[in-house]
Amino acid sequence: MSDVSYEELHVFAEMLGAPRRAFDRDHYDIPDNRFPSALWLGATLLPSRELAFRLRAAGLRRPKHLS
Repeated sequence: MSDVSYEELHVFAEMLGAPRRAFDRDHYDIPDNRFPSALWLGATLLPSRELAFRLRAAGLRRPKHLS
């Protein structure tokens, strides 16, 4: 997820090799084997509550019913 913009998120996912079809409303799920690369590129591991808080604060949270 990005707390800046969807464009930032898509660019980051592309750098990781994640296909656009892996985008799910407001985030990408990436396989465990890509975590080291994501961290190297600047990702931060956060608890799910913190992720949801940051998405809402940035106005980027997309609940399931609005997909």
